[in-house]
Amino acid sequence: MRQLSLALALVFVFATSGQAANISGEYLEARTCAVYTGPCFANAEMGLAGKEALMAWKIDTGEWKGVRVDGLGAAVIVTAENTIGYDGIFPLRAGKMNAVILIDSKATPEQYAALVDFVKDTAKTYTKNVVKIQRAPIELKANHLTKQAKFTAGKVAEITTRGLKKSDCVCTNEVIYYQPLTKVENFSPAFSLKLSYQGKGLNRRFTDFGTSSAFLATFRR
Repeated sequence: MRQLSLALALVFVFATSGQAANISGEYLEARTCAVYTGPCFANAEMGLAGKEALMAWKIDTGEWKGVRVDGLGAAVIVTAENTIGYDGIFPLRAGKMNAVILIDSKATPEQYAALVDFVKDTAKTYTKNVVKIQRAPIELKANHLTKQAKFTAGKVAEITTRGLKKSDCVCTNEVIYYQPLTKVENFSPAFSLKLSYQGKGLNRRFTDFGTSSAFLATFRR
């Protein structure tokens, strides 16, 4: 009887170990270089562009370290000495990186702390040197069919995207040259109509228009 109970317990453990993650939602990313492009164009930009990136998350449902964060958003803006990225084979040598973390202004003190920890844990490579953390009214909406997405953090940061068109094709050899900067699911490239960071802390503000530089995705942790 004891052996049967133990066997049933083991079955339960294995059955529940593959359940859905505790936190999930929408992810949007954009950089100051093309991510969907031809290798020749990517090589021409390398070392000159792509030194800035913005990653944003909108939690649909879930908790982080025991704190419910449903409906809240967070983002991180990263600047580097060199091109930030990973071509699927080798990570680029971005050099020293600085980061600013934005946390949803609706978050309670406990949710604020949880979201800061979530961003640092999810984007470890890019948050080793966080120079500023601030609150902002964060909104993120994404349509994965049309690839239209909009992220805003007040007047501090913005990403606006649309789907890729045939007219965006330049060399007919475009591929997903860079991978998303964090671990995500269901990612697809999009055309960034606007990428902007006008906040403080990075000694650099930037606005980029009209580049195949964005990713729409979902995430689960």
